Amino acid sequence: MARILADRGHDAIFSYAGRTNKPIAQPLPTRIGGFGGVEGLIHYLKDHAITHVIDATHPFAAQMTRNAHAACQTLALPLAGLERAAWQAQEGDQWTTASSIEEAVEALPDCTQTPARVFLAIGKQTLQPFAAKPCHHYLLRLVDEPDGDLPLSRCDYVVERGPFTLEGDYALLKTHKIEIIVSKNAGGVGAAAKLEAARKLGLKVIMIDRPETPQRSVFDTPDQILQWLHHSANLGV
Repeated sequence: MARILADRGHDAIFSYAGRTNKPIAQPLPTRIGGFGGVEGLIHYLKDHAITHVIDATHPFAAQMTRNAHAACQTLALPLAGLERAAWQAQEGDQWTTASSIEEAVEALPDCTQTPARVFLAIGKQTLQPFAAKPCHHYLLRLVDEPDGDLPLSRCDYVVERGPFTLEGDYALLKTHKIEIIVSKNAGGVGAAAKLEAARKLGLKVIMIDRPETPQRSVFDTPDQILQWLHHSANLGV
């Protein structure tokens, strides 16, 4: 999306949350960090004379989506979501769905049973709840080296940045003898390799559903966003 906007000469600003140490450089003027809630975002949009907002956050960054919706409602600004289509279970998959991180923890075997080897493919922000089941051995995949102690006493981690490949994820799961994968339903192709590998290996997957977000126009390709931009600009909204 950023490349297309830059190539077409749109006056746009790219915003990163600041969750990783070395974010990928973008071909647009870039800011990093939070806005200070809805009020801070309203001030930013007004101060920078923003006319359209594209919410291209991760499907699980629900608070930012809610803030963007509230700010755009207040200022009567057009808002569109750029969101990858959710993954769907295929033949051969062994999925258990969970509505939250806490429900995913509950779906893991109890510690009175045989401990499992679990791949937590959920990032580093939501690891703490899994400490409630310390009997399992966890594998984490992180974008950056951890800057402090991890909340899980029995865990290994790898530092990798996607997109990932079927061959790489198959080898990762085999090497670490993974039995269960816990994944957020982020959708898209960049992180889908682990699900293909799980299917080939016959592994169980606990799939966490996306959080509810405010109703807004949602598109799944940058070209659709461009059409929305042109349409809303022509309508003067």
